[in-house]
Amino acid sequence: MRATAPLNRLFFKLLIGFWLCSSLTIALVLMLPMILQSHDRAPLEARLQQALHQVVEDIQQSPDILTTDKLYQLQRQYSKRDRPLRIYVANDNGQVINSRKVPRSLRQFLLMAEDAKQPISHQFRNELVFGPLAFSVNQQSYQVYGRVPANHPRPWFLYFSENKLLTASIAILFSGLLCGLLAWHLSKPLNSLKYSANALAKGDFSHRADKATTGRNDEIGQLAQAFNSMADSIEAMMLNQQRLMGDISHELRTPLTRLKLSLALARKKGQDTTELTRIEYEATQLDDLIGELLTLSRVTLNASEVRIHAELSETLSQVLDDAEFEAEQQHKQLHIDIDDQLAFEHYPKPLCRAIENVLRNAIRYAQKHVNVVAALKGEQVIIEIQDDGKGIDEKELSAIFRPFYRPDDARDRNSGGWGLGLAITQAAIHIHKGNIEAMNTSPQGLLIRIALPLNRY
Repeated sequence: MRATAPLNRLFFKLLIGFWLCSSLTIALVLMLPMILQSHDRAPLEARLQQALHQVVEDIQQSPDILTTDKLYQLQRQYSKRDRPLRIYVANDNGQVINSRKVPRSLRQFLLMAEDAKQPISHQFRNELVFGPLAFSVNQQSYQVYGRVPANHPRPWFLYFSENKLLTASIAILFSGLLCGLLAWHLSKPLNSLKYSANALAKGDFSHRADKATTGRNDEIGQLAQAFNSMADSIEAMMLNQQRLMGDISHELRTPLTRLKLSLALARKKGQDTTELTRIEYEATQLDDLIGELLTLSRVTLNASEVRIHAELSETLSQVLDDAEFEAEQQHKQLHIDIDDQLAFEHYPKPLCRAIENVLRNAIRYAQKHVNVVAALKGEQVIIEIQDDGKGIDEKELSAIFRPFYRPDDARDRNSGGWGLGLAITQAAIHIHKGNIEAMNTSPQGLLIRIALPLNRY
């Protein structure tokens, strides 16, 4: 397994992801006022500086303006021009001496000008404030400021700085989007691994994690590779187990055949005793058991089977005919509802054996009626076989498909069999990539539901 580069580890991905998300969000929020300030503030233009110099010259030529109402008259004089200019004169203490009500924009500009080392201009919403230009009159220091109506377009994103609620909403949305992308990047391969693990748990030993997950360069990719290695080992062990069971069953056939041959020779010689009859019965039972084990092994390994596209009713015709005959012999009714046009790709022999085993159990334990229904639902073929028998204890519903398992209470153990029929059925359904489940019905009875996918091959 290849080593993971430090920056590809989940720790660093989470750290960098959340750090970038929070840093970018904070930076965008904090940078808007700075961008706005740098956009609106600029050095004092020559024409504005000339206008302030003209005001200073007028005041220096008539110093008494600062001590009489002529300063208001001077301001009205400038306000009547084509581009009205409002002037403000501040004393050495920063107090405006020619206006009873100082505009808010000017108060803000006075604070900005204190930090500036040279005269500046600043664009407010509907006006431009500029200055200061320092001068002295009668050994007193003064500063003059100007304010003119002005509008100039701003970049669209600067309007967010004036709308704090909208800015906060966009910041939350942006951070949520980044965190959502990170969560999706981590959760998608985990969901894929979850699906693969569930498929393996249900008996699909051929299922593996996809290449997109195993190709990741982080711990999730390593986990997917380890999962695939584990699945390979489990599949190999299960196949070896099935082959071993088939080989052992096949080898047992040889001494069993010799035993039955010896029994036949003994009877031919007139040696027919109760003990020999018992031996012959047990040998027959053992032969049937070996036959079931070989069938289970062949179905599980899916050896020499060819998938064909055929109608379900045609595939099951012989099985259904035999089931109808068996039900009639036991004075029970078999109801069949299968669409003649229902066709899909399947393995005919394993599917016939699966349906036959379920049908024989249903007929055996039914009181009067057995229903067989097959229909196409979405991308699946659903086959349901239901009887009106006693049913099975809820705790044993999932266990009846295990090899050699037989219920203790609901189904009679004296009915014969070795508990391999439903195990063979489940193996046959699994090679079709399908699913089988059992459930009790109301008021009584057992329902076996088989789901076979159309496009899983």
